[in-house]
Amino acid sequence: MTSKEPGDFAASVAANVPFLRRYARALTGSQDSGDRYAAATLEAILLDDTPARDRIDAKLGLFRAFHMVWGSAGAPVGEADSRLSARAQTHMASLTPNTREALLLHVIEGFSAEEIAVVMDTDADEAGEFINIARREMETSVTGKVMVIEDEAIIAMDIVSIVQDIGHSVTGIARTRTEAVKLAASQRPDLILADIQLADNSSGIDAVNDILGGFNDIPVIFITAFPERLLTGERPEPAFLITKPFSEDQVRSAVSQAMFFSSTETLAA
Repeated sequence: MTSKEPGDFAASVAANVPFLRRYARALTGSQDSGDRYAAATLEAILLDDTPARDRIDAKLGLFRAFHMVWGSAGAPVGEADSRLSARAQTHMASLTPNTREALLLHVIEGFSAEEIAVVMDTDADEAGEFINIARREMETSVTGKVMVIEDEAIIAMDIVSIVQDIGHSVTGIARTRTEAVKLAASQRPDLILADIQLADNSSGIDAVNDILGGFNDIPVIFITAFPERLLTGERPEPAFLITKPFSEDQVRSAVSQAMFFSSTETLAA
């Protein structure tokens, strides 16, 4: 999409704000922190949109502007608010600088190495190397038990295979809200990976909220075919959200990210 005219530019930026907010929250490990930096980016563009307008694609320009704002603040992550998130911050300190950003931009937001180079003000070769380093470092840092809430058997088995391939164990697969709550009670997971719509028309959101009523420090990844519907800013949102149909890279990255940051933010029913 190009954005030659002011109206086109504004509309394109607005359309991509939900995805910037998703990226910002995953990057900082906090919904509040991510939203603050996303808002600061929009304020900066309103004052001087040159960093965004310099690029043909509005999404690319928006993310580049975000990195300018976030980088100028020292590239901070969110404040630790639990034992698990404190541990995550300790893990973050050991990562090679810039690698996590590149990995998120590539596998979650779909940017190529060339586009990441523009966003992060580097070159494509270095951006590609950042991605490779991040994969190695994050997938070997944290392992644990993953619970899958998914009513489609083939998709569930794909997720299980991906999760196990990167070193995690799987406590089981739940197809309904009731099954999910029972499974979590029988074996406490370190991470929940949940679809939104379940087999009996129950909600994966409700299932997760039920589970977190008893275990309030379990990180959660939600899966949905319509992420923009859940990234409205009008209610609590998940820090980690992947889109159907998903790729193996997206699941691998999201699981590693969530294990690092241990986010417990969930959606209102």
